[in-house]
Amino acid sequence: VQLQASGGGLVQAGGSLRLSCAGSGDTFSRYGMGWFRQAPGKEREFVSFVRLTGDRTYYADFAKGRFTISRDNAENMVHLQMNSLKPEDTAVYYCAAASGFKTYSTWYLNPLEYGYWGQGTQVTVSS
Repeated sequence: VQLQASGGGLVQAGGSLRLSCAGSGDTFSRYGMGWFRQAPGKEREFVSFVRLTGDRTYYADFAKGRFTISRDNAENMVHLQMNSLKPEDTAVYYCAAASGFKTYSTWYLNPLEYGYWGQGTQVTVSS
């Protein structure tokens, strides 16, 4: 599957952005979808994950209550609505897709479990 992320930009602290990730080339509903981010000089970190059908979602602690992940399998899209943005949310945001049977319950936290990545979209939050 090919992934194309979009929706990043420059926003003031307290503002909102909606990131989107478009999938193509395969049956989108076969893939669990995650969002990760990477700030300069830091490791890539988990942001959020949504299961195949969208019935369950997971968030990093910093994202809980501010970010909402959703997916539309009919449109081959996954979205990340980000509200109450903070300067520390500044990073490149990546969407990623994972398929196949996983052997541990928290696999979605591990970027190595994802086989497909979008190109990233820059989010900059000014103070």
